[in-house]
Parts: sequence; C-alpha cells; structure tokens
Amino acid sequence: MSMAKIHISQGRILRAESQKASSGRLFSAPRNDAAWVCALALVALVTTFASAQQLPTVPGSSVVSITPEPGYFTEPAIAINAKDPQQVVAVFQDNAHAAYSTDAGRHWQLANGVESTKYRVSGDVSVAFDPKGHAIICYMAFDKLGTYNYWGHNSSRNGLYIRRSLDGGKTWEANDIAIIEHSNDEQKIPWEDKPYIVADNSSGPHSGNLYVGWTRWTLEDSEILFSRSTDGGLTWSKPMEIDKHRGLPRDDNGAVEGFDGVVAPDGTLYVVWNGGDRIVLTTSHDGGQSFDEPRNIIQTAPIMFKVQDVARANGFPQIGFAPSGKSGKLYVTWSDYRNGDVDVFCATSDDGGRSWSSATRVNDDTPHNGADQFFQWLAVDPITGHIYVLFYDRRGSQNNREQSVTLACSTDGGHTFKNYAWTNETFVATEAFLGDYTGVAALNDRVYGIWTWKPKPPPAPPTPAGATQEARAAEARRARATLVQVGAADFSVK
Repeated sequence: MSMAKIHISQGRILRAESQKASSGRLFSAPRNDAAWVCALALVALVTTFASAQQLPTVPGSSVVSITPEPGYFTEPAIAINAKDPQQVVAVFQDNAHAAYSTDAGRHWQLANGVESTKYRVSGDVSVAFDPKGHAIICYMAFDKLGTYNYWGHNSSRNGLYIRRSLDGGKTWEANDIAIIEHSNDEQKIPWEDKPYIVADNSSGPHSGNLYVGWTRWTLEDSEILFSRSTDGGLTWSKPMEIDKHRGLPRDDNGAVEGFDGVVAPDGTLYVVWNGGDRIVLTTSHDGGQSFDEPRNIIQTAPIMFKVQDVARANGFPQIGFAPSGKSGKLYVTWSDYRNGDVDVFCATSDDGGRSWSSATRVNDDTPHNGADQFFQWLAVDPITGHIYVLFYDRRGSQNNREQSVTLACSTDGGHTFKNYAWTNETFVATEAFLGDYTGVAALNDRVYGIWTWKPKPPPAPPTPAGATQEARAAEARRARATLVQVGAADFSVK
C-alpha cells in the first residue's frame, strides 16, 4: 500500500511522496511497551479496515494536506490547465482560498489574495482554466447568513464573484469581478447560492466563454439562474432564469439546486441540476444566450438525506462528456438511498441527452449492506474518455460511521466501474460540515481528487467543572476542525 508523506516548509510548500510501507521496520524510535501496544492496535485496526475494503490502491497515488493546520476548510474543487498540464489549482472555503502546483501535484503552495475583501465571508468555491491558461475562481460572498436553510429570509447583502489568475494560480488579480451583487438598500434581498463555473475549452464557435449557474433563494421559492462572459470574465451578462419550474424556498428536498455543466467539442453547453426527486437537463447551442426547454431525465430518490455523523449530505448531480460515436457520450452521476443505504450512480446518453440508460451502481460493494457512499464528484478524461468518480466510502466501517475516500474508474463507457482506495485510513466526521461536494479532475491518465478530511483531534485537557458555556462551545468547535487533502493518481502506471 502507498502511504502519504507530507513536508511543510516555512514557505508553506507541501510535497507529497508515495512511500512503500516496510514490513520489516515499523518504527525508528526506541521501543516503549505502552506505545508498542498502542501501535500494534493501530496497525491491526488499519489492517482490518484494509482487509474489509478489499480494494486496490489508486495507481501512482500520493496524498497531501494543503491546509497545514485544521480549520473550517470544506467544499473544495480542482482544475487542470490543459494548456500546461503541470499546472493544477485547488480551491476551498472558508474563506475562499487557493493552492497551486506547477509540477503535476508533486508540490503545492498556498496562494494569497484570493478571498473577498468586501465581505466577511466567501465560499462555495469552484474553479476552471480557460483556453488561455487563466485560472478563474468563482465564489459567493456575504456578511451573515439568513435564517438557517430558509436563506432568503433575513437575507443581507451578498453576491457572486470571480477572481482571475494569469499565472497558473500563483498570483490573483487584486480586484474580484461581480457576476451579481445585492446591497442592504434593496427590499427582500434574494440569496445567491452555490455558484459553479464552466469554461468553454472547445474548438467550437464560443471557445473562451465562461458560464456560471447557481440557485437563487427568495422568500417564495428557489430558482436556477445563469450568467455568461464572452471576454474572459471581465464582464458578465444579466442573470437569466433558465427553468420556469421553480422549487421550494427551503434548502432541502423540493428545492432546485446543484447546478453543474460541461461543454462538448462542438461548443454545445449541457447543464444539469436537481429538482426534487429528479435530475433536470437543458442545453444551449448559442454560447449561453438561450436554452432548450428543460427536461426531467432521471428519477431519483430524495436527493437530500441524513448520513450519520455528518452535518449535511446530498447527492447533487454532475455531468461529463466524452467523444464517442456520432454524438459523443454524456455521463451523469448522483447519489441517493433507493437501496436503503446511500449509493453512487451513473447514467449515460448516446444521443445528446434525449434518452438515458438505466442507473449503474458505481460503488462495487455488496448492495443493501448498510454502508453509505456519498458526496461523489465526476470527471471525464477528454483524452482517453475514461470516467472517474470520487466519493466518501463507508464499506469498511462496521457501524457505518467511518469513511475513507474511494476513486472509481470506468474504461467501458460507464457500464462497469472498478473501485480503488485513495486513502487507507478512515475518519469519523463527528457532525463536522464536510460540505456539499468534493472534486476530481482528469487529463491524459493523470487524475487529481480533492476532499475534506477530519483528523483525530489531539487529547484535550479536561474542561474545568466551572467552565462557562462559551468555553465548552469553543472546545466543541475545536473538535470539528477539518483539513483539505489532494490526491494525485497516474493511470498510465500499469
């Protein structure tokens, strides 16, 4: 098995190495009986988990934490520069942060000047490279949340923004650029939420366009909105609603949310989102100026669900495209609990989204075994056409509480998936907010995954008997601290 080795310098450069575990030497420190017993117990636990999983390790794998210290770090995304595949940018919240690699994920360094300077909070990040090799981060920003889950109620000033890096993520432009923003002077301020950015890197007539879709929460409903840029992100079109069917106004089942999109080689834009118990698809053939009538394409179980020990979970969809045959092939992934426990699924279309296959189960453990797989993300390698799906995996947990990270790969057009272990250890979330998503990107057999990880907190001194409620709350917050990890894999390794 490959074990990750992390190096942190004063310059906050992180290096990930793949290291074979030696069976002849477990420790270099002098033996201490108590420590030895604990160490053996730990080795037995890890060995038991690995045996229970029975998954091969991701080929050519390394894993590094790009957040050196735990914090409120979640909801990451990652992108590869197709113009220079050595450049990879990872983003995460909160606030909006970015890290970059210039050597295909071997070393990482945190960037400065990414978060919003106009608001107290920025997050819900996504990232893309455009055809010029510019990296663009997209995020929402606000001062305070509205009513919990009823975000349009008591909403205050907020907006959606992008910021650009012209040098592969090292430096970021001083000024962010508004897609839409609201001031406190407005009446009934809507809440703009969960933006996702898509770049047109095709050879089609709209190459270079940038697209952002998101959910708007109001007092009455939820709406899917869309904006585009035709000048590299410098200006953005007036947002338009791309689905006349609105959802419920609460961030729960019945809302419309979870926008994702992909651009085909001919420039056609395909976008999906969740609308209650269905996945909705629409397309644009004119660079985002107009859209076809949205259609329900896949019936799902409720897309919002509770996963034990996780603060929030959902199965929002992703869409990918691979050149294949006359029309190419579309892929959609999501997760739901139609089988009792939560599973990850994939459906495909060979005719531009007009018809879809039945759902294929991506996680290959035994059905109905009580183990949840959730927070999946999809990437389609545009060179090889191979499909990669990353997700949290509880198949090795006896009580469905611990999760590791699994990467599934399909080389036969989504008919079957082989599962690989990307992490050999598990963690318990203990009600941590892991976010609404993970991330994965692939190019020419090189795959990068990004996820939130909850390290085991160090032992804390007992809370004094007379401690205040504030002190106890502070201790609880410390226990929920998370890291963001990046995994790199090389599927050209045989």
